[in-house]
Amino acid sequence: MALDMEHVRGIVERVAASRGLEVVEVDFRGGGKARMLRVFIDKPGGVTHEDCANVSHEVGTILDVEDAVQGGSYLLEISSPGLDRKLVRPADYERFAGSLVKVTTREPVDGNRHFHGRLESFQEGRLTLDLDVSRKNSKKGPQPPASRRIDIELGNVERANLVPEL
Repeated sequence: MALDMEHVRGIVERVAASRGLEVVEVDFRGGGKARMLRVFIDKPGGVTHEDCANVSHEVGTILDVEDAVQGGSYLLEISSPGLDRKLVRPADYERFAGSLVKVTTREPVDGNRHFHGRLESFQEGRLTLDLDVSRKNSKKGPQPPASRRIDIELGNVERANLVPEL
């Protein structure tokens, strides 16, 4: 029997919401004895080790009692999405407006599919990036600050991640 990811995600969402956490991603990979259910959780200010342990214990218990992951053993991993977290839902783009992001599109926009810039805004299903035209690694020496803006439809985003600013 195939894994019902909607049912599993529903369990994870309920547990996370009861603890003031958001579910960033739920992913199931592997086969046989190497199956892994990986869950990424987050909250403003970041996730603690205790958050992960508590969610892991509660989700694991519910999944086992409901036999939601059939077909033998699996590894449950609960963790933070990290500094380079994925942006998936519209709420992610709204929350991280002002952050540095890396975006890959399905179809080219202005002849490119890969963009690196500051997420200025997300409105009406479109994200606006301020692209830094000058490159830090440029060997041409100092360049005047130049930037341009580009709008990308959310439906055209193949992958988007935060870029850590340390």
